[in-house]
Order: sequence, then structure tokens, then C-alpha cells
Amino acid sequence: MKAIGYYHSLPIQDPKALQDIELPEPVAGPRDLLVEVKAISVNPVDTKVRQNVQPESGVAKVLGWDVAGVVKAVGSEVSLFKVGDKVFYAGSIARAGGNSELHVVDERIVGHMPKSLGFAEAAALPLTAITAWELLFERLGIKEDKTDAQQSLLIVGAAGGVGSILTQLASQLTALKVIGSASRPETQAWVRELGAHVVVDHAKPLSEELKHQGINAVTHVASLTQTDQHLSQLVEALEPQGKLALIDDPKTFDISQLKRKSLSLHWEFMYTRSLFETPDMIEQHNLLNRVAGLIDAGTLRTTVGEHFGTINAANLRRAHALLESGKSKGKIVLEGF
Repeated sequence: MKAIGYYHSLPIQDPKALQDIELPEPVAGPRDLLVEVKAISVNPVDTKVRQNVQPESGVAKVLGWDVAGVVKAVGSEVSLFKVGDKVFYAGSIARAGGNSELHVVDERIVGHMPKSLGFAEAAALPLTAITAWELLFERLGIKEDKTDAQQSLLIVGAAGGVGSILTQLASQLTALKVIGSASRPETQAWVRELGAHVVVDHAKPLSEELKHQGINAVTHVASLTQTDQHLSQLVEALEPQGKLALIDDPKTFDISQLKRKSLSLHWEFMYTRSLFETPDMIEQHNLLNRVAGLIDAGTLRTTVGEHFGTINAANLRRAHALLESGKSKGKIVLEGF
């Protein structure tokens, strides 16, 4: 089968950073689905793994943790899906990625694809939707209702992949006042379009930006990018006993800054459930089905920013380069082999 992989960690400008390769077809295990991959999207985790994880000698590493496709075969213990079902999922970082014609994935982290979307639009959603949902409702403990209007959420990096769906979830399903940060006119417009009540510029001191908008402090912060650069401003912006959640990998993090205000810290890593096969692993299946329902009801929308064409090494190198530039908006998707 066709796949895209790499043999050595290289800068994305190197043609060998990602290569078109041929691999044997994978075989589904007892709880697995064998999926014919129709579309994928690209995430920062792809670039981080490519830059930092050296494959075993002579063995290609395949990336890609957002897939939309069709079930081609099922394992002996599968009960949630059947052959022919359209599915979408983010997969497991402990297994081979989905940048290949066929892919195996545990059914407990797979959702039924939204009926109203095509494969490319669906592929933009799983990883970011799971991350945003778990961060908002599980890590920060926000209620999914409109009853408590006293709380507020600052989303740092609201125009990116996770930010684009988190902004929608927070504005559509909760009573939070949603403040999104973006640094360019086009990304600021995107964040407003997704439902943010206020937009601020994270290229400027965030606590000052909030005060210019008449906001003295916020109760919750979702820091999605450059947390180490913004930390002192986030601490300043949070109310005493507020909550800070993050998803990125700060090079330094001085947790002592949180003590004076009794701030709580929450990490979100959407691979935790699949990596450790936690007893509640199936919750990712449930929440993806819920997201699909919200998409089909018109409550949420896909977050495709750019369609980069066919799934091949050249187009994936372009996608990685754009993500590494920090100038992407929404999700980059690729479709078909």
C-alpha cells in the first residue's frame, strides 16, 4: 500500500524529510478496524514527532493522527462498527499513523463520521475536537449549559486547530464569556466568526489587552501555544483561584508563579486514554459521536483552513512547513491517494 513516512529526522526543506513509500497492508487486531483512508489532516504533533523521534534503522515511521475513511474490515471482538461505515478518528500515538492507504485503529477511539460532511471536512476535526472537549469539560470542569454566566475563558491561540473548535464549543455549549487571542487581522476575523465574544492580540501583553476591553480578570485560561512566553501575563490575567489549562510543551515553566493566587494547573493530552488503554477509553468514541451530532445539527462547523490536495509526500512537506511557520489558520487537510 502507498504511505508517506521518514527514515531520519530532517528539516522539512529536505526532500527526504517525508517520502512516498510502499508498505505491507496492516491486519486488524481483535478490537481494531481496518480503515480505507480517504482524507487526513495535519497537526503540530506531526511536526514535533518528525523533528524529535528518530525511527529504527531502516524502518520508516508513518505519521498522521487525523483520519476520515471507510471501514474495510473489523476485528473479531468489534461491536461498535461494521464494514462500510464512514468513520473519523485521531488514532493512537503508540501505533503507526494514518498517512497511508489503509490504517488500523482501536474501535473505542473512533466515531461515526458526520453525515453532513465530506471526508476532507471530517478529517479536520477529530484530534482537535477531542483535545478541546477534554480540556473544556473534563480538565477545566466547565458545565455544558447556559446557567452560569459569571465565568470567562481566555483562549490563547484561538485561530489554530484546537482553538478553532474550542472557541465554538465554549461559545455554543456554555455560558462562558469567550475571549480569543490572535495576532493578525485575518486570524482575528476568523476567531470572531467562530463565536468569540472578544478578540485580543497575543503579540501584545495579554493582561493589558484584556483591560483595554474592560476585562480586569478571567476565571479560566486555555493556553494552546507559547505558554512559556505568556505565563506571567496569564497569571496576571487570572482571577484568584482561577484555572490554567495547557496543551503545548513549554521549554520552561515556573509553577511557583501560580501559588500566590492559588491557581490550579491542568494538562490536556488527548493520547492519554489510548496510550494507557484507560478504563474510560471509550469516552473518545462517545464524544466524537456527540461532535458529529453537533456538526449535523449546525451547532458546530468544520475547521478546515486549507485543502492541500492529494495525500503525498510533497503536499505533506508543504503542510508541515506551514504549521512550523506558525501562520496556519484552522486545519490543513489532504484527500485521496
